[in-house]
Amino acid sequence: MPPTLTLERTVYTPGQLAAIGEPQIALAGRSNVGKSSLINCLAGRRKSLAKVSATPGKTRSLNFYLVEGHNLCLVDLPGYGYARCSKSERDKWASLIERYLETTGPSLTAVTMLLDCRLTPQKLDLDLAAWLHRLRIAIVPVLTKADKCNQTERAARVREWQTLLAGVTPILFSSKTGLGRDALWAKFFEMTT
Repeated sequence: MPPTLTLERTVYTPGQLAAIGEPQIALAGRSNVGKSSLINCLAGRRKSLAKVSATPGKTRSLNFYLVEGHNLCLVDLPGYGYARCSKSERDKWASLIERYLETTGPSLTAVTMLLDCRLTPQKLDLDLAAWLHRLRIAIVPVLTKADKCNQTERAARVREWQTLLAGVTPILFSSKTGLGRDALWAKFFEMTT
C-alpha cells in the first residue's frame, strides 16, 4: 500500500511562501509531462488528488503534499514550456518557482525532474538541470510515460540522461502500469532519512 498524500497548502504568490519543517522534494517538468498523473500514482489513486488534464499548464500554483507517516513533503511546481495562457501568467509562475527554489534552503532535499521518455533531451529540461546544478540542488531524474516506449527507446533515454547528469541513473516510470513507483518512493525515503 503506497503512503497517503494530503494536500497541505497551495501557494500562488511568492508572498505566500512560508517555512515548512519537513524535508521537501519538488516535482518539476514540462507542461503535460505527467506530473499530476505521477502524484496520483504515487498516492495509489487514479484521480482526484492532483488534477489531470490534456491541456498543458493546469497546475498554476505550488502544491504542498504531506506524506503521512513520513518526514517528507512533496511540492508540485507549475509546468514549464508550452501552456495555454498569457506570457505574463507564465512569467508569474517562473518567478514563483525561482523564488521557491532559491529561498527554501536546506529543507529542499532534491528536485525530481520529470522527463518524457518518448523525447530526446529538450533545451528547457537541460536548462533546468544546469540551473539546479548551479544552485547545488540534487536532481532525481524520472522518465515518465515509459509504457509508451519500447525497450530500445527506454535504454537510449536512460543512457542519454545518465551521461548528461554525470552518471545519475533516471528512474523509468509509468503512471498507467505503476512501473517505477516503488523505486521512486524508495529514493525519496533514502534521501530524507
